[in-house]
Amino acid sequence: MLSYAILKPLIQLGLRVFFRRIEVRHRKLLQTPGPLLIVANHPNTLMDPLVVAANRRDSVAFLAKSTFFKGAFMKWLMAQTNSIPIYRRQDADGTDPAAQVSPEELARRNEATFGRSYDYLDQGGTIMIFPEGTSVTERRLRPLKTGAARIALGAAARHDFKREVQILPVGINYFDPSRFRSDVLLNVALPIQVTDYAALYAHDPIAAADELTEEIRRRLEDNLVITRDAAEDELVQQVERTFGEHLAPDDDETLYDNFELSRNLSEAIIYFEKHDPARLQEVREKLSEYLRELRALRLTDESLESGNKGERWLRGAKTALKLALGFPVYAYGVVNNYLPYRIPSVVAQRATKEVEFVAPILMVTGMVTFSLAYTAQIALVQHFVQDWRLTTLYALSLPLTGFYALYYWNNLQDRRQRLRVLRLFRQQRPEIEKLLRQRTSIMRLLANARAAYVAGNEL
Repeated sequence: MLSYAILKPLIQLGLRVFFRRIEVRHRKLLQTPGPLLIVANHPNTLMDPLVVAANRRDSVAFLAKSTFFKGAFMKWLMAQTNSIPIYRRQDADGTDPAAQVSPEELARRNEATFGRSYDYLDQGGTIMIFPEGTSVTERRLRPLKTGAARIALGAAARHDFKREVQILPVGINYFDPSRFRSDVLLNVALPIQVTDYAALYAHDPIAAADELTEEIRRRLEDNLVITRDAAEDELVQQVERTFGEHLAPDDDETLYDNFELSRNLSEAIIYFEKHDPARLQEVREKLSEYLRELRALRLTDESLESGNKGERWLRGAKTALKLALGFPVYAYGVVNNYLPYRIPSVVAQRATKEVEFVAPILMVTGMVTFSLAYTAQIALVQHFVQDWRLTTLYALSLPLTGFYALYYWNNLQDRRQRLRVLRLFRQQRPEIEKLLRQRTSIMRLLANARAAYVAGNEL
C-alpha cells in the first residue's frame, strides 16, 4: 500500500530520533517470511507496533481495537496502515450508546475480522496482534486472550494444515518507556509451528487454542523482564538505575546485557526471599534511606563517584574546557531547536495522564513540530540569503546542533551536580560523608549478595 510505504521511512526516522538505542536480538528471526502472526506484549500503546514493524522488511497488518477507528480521519489512517479492527466487550459496553451492541453482533463483527485475517495470511502476509488485549506500563505479562492462537489455527485449518503458518513471539523491553532518548530491546523468540497442533485441533479446537496460547505465554515470558508486583519492580529499578554500572561494568555492554541484569535481579530477590530474607530487607532499607538522602540534597549517585584527586581535577578541567568551547554551538542549537523540542512535552502533559500514551504523543507531535519548524526556518534563511549553498549548510546544521545541545545540557547538568557535591562537602561535610559511607555499605552489600546468590545457585 502506497501510504504504508510512505509512512514507514518517516516512522523509522522518528524512532531513530526518539530512542537512543533500538536493539533487536535475533534480528534474522524478525524477517521470518509469511504467512506469519507476530505476537508481543503491550506496555506502550501505539509505540509497540511501530517499533516492531519499523524493523521488519515486509509490511505488517495490525489487529487494533475498534475504538481507534472512530472518525473519518482515523478510519482513513488505520486503513492506510493495514489495520484491522477487533471488537472487545469492554469497548462495546462503554457509555457511548452507539458503541453498545449485542453479543451476537459483536461475535459477527469479530468473525468478519477473523475472515479478513485468514485472507491476509493466505496471501503470505504478516499480522501483528497483542494477545494481552490492553496496554499497561508495568513489567508483567497479563493473562493472554486466545484470539491470536485461534486466528493462526483457523488460517492453517483452511488448508488442512498443509500450508505452514508460524507465530513469532517478540518481547518488547523498554528501559524508560516515556522518556525521550531512552532505549528499547526487541527480544525475538523462535517461531512456533502451528502445524504441531494439527492433531489436537482436529480432536478439540478449543484445547488446541488454549495450549497454543500457553506456549505463546511461555515464550514471551522467556524474553521479558517479569516482576511479580510493584514493590519488586521498584526495588529492581532502584538497584539497576543506581548501581547498574557497577554490577555490569562492561563498557561494551548491549541492551541485552542490561536485560539480563534486570532478570538476574528479579530472580535474586525471589532467591533471598526464600533463603535469606533478612539480607534482602537490609538492602531494601539501606537503599531507600540512601535514595531519600540523595533526593533531599538534590544529588544523583553518579555525582558521588570519584577517582583519585588528580583524576578528579583532570576530568573537571576537561569538562570545563569542553563546556566553554562548546557554548556557542550549544546556544545556536537551542535557539534553532528549543520551540519544536518543547512543544511536544507540553502537548503530552495536557493530552494525557496515562504514561502508556506519553511516548507516542511525544514522538508524533515532535515529528510534526520539527518538520514545520525546520521547513519555516529554512525557507526564511533562503529568503534572506538567496544562496542555496548557505541554506543547505544551515539545514544540515539544525539536527546536528540540536543533538549537540542535548548532549551539552546533560554534560552541564552532570558538572553542576559535581560542583554541588564539592560545595556541600565544604558546607555540610557530615551529611556528604554519611552519604559516601551509605554508598560504600550498599555496594558491599550488593557484592556480597551477588556472591551468595551465585554460590547458592551452583549447589
